[in-house]
Amino acid sequence: MHVAREGVRVTNGADRHEAARRLEAEFVAFVEDASFPCLAGKGVLHRGNHTLRVYDGLGTEVAAAQLADDLREFVHATPADGAGMRAFVAVFQGPAPADEIAFERRLWRQLQRLHEHDDPGVAWDRTVSADPESAQFSFSFGGHALFVVGMHPASSRLSRRFAWPALVFNPRSQFERLRSEGHFERLRALVRERDVALQGTANPNLADFGERSEARQYSGRATEPEWRCPFHRKSP
Repeated sequence: MHVAREGVRVTNGADRHEAARRLEAEFVAFVEDASFPCLAGKGVLHRGNHTLRVYDGLGTEVAAAQLADDLREFVHATPADGAGMRAFVAVFQGPAPADEIAFERRLWRQLQRLHEHDDPGVAWDRTVSADPESAQFSFSFGGHALFVVGMHPASSRLSRRFAWPALVFNPRSQFERLRSEGHFERLRALVRERDVALQGTANPNLADFGERSEARQYSGRATEPEWRCPFHRKSP
């Protein structure tokens, strides 16, 4: 499987624009590789229904503020009925986390700070739980439930081993629409078969929504039974 090479961090202006263009090309090449297992992700890129933005270091307050503005625009443009497949890709510059534990910590630090930038008057998506220990949990921003896929160069899962730290935000409503149309189970089975073909083993964290908290899946790391998610919802 192609793994995009790690590049050099840039600062702003024209350099930042060029970095965004280059990193988008790297991400597209990563997903379009023949062995990449997620068929839904391939379809999103093929139709041009993804938004990719570049930020400073993963977990930083600066990145959280900028990401909040961009993600708010994305979820407001997302059809409430889940029509179509789309994704928001946040790629973070700077040194990548040294290992999976470090990435997981920075992922949840970023989601916590992102949550704190959510509009005070917007409620958590009522179709999911805000308790990360609940089997009904899903991250919510701007009133929309989002399934988060973390990627980084030290991931033990090849399908997550992108050269830069990245978070992919997928509206949960589109998965529920696929389920209601009878397409979800077949798509899920195909993706899992392709992931086993790539990795040689099934992802130990995989679980369907409602079986156990999806918080365990976000980082891509095989979490221990005693693992507890560090995320806390702010007071309404």
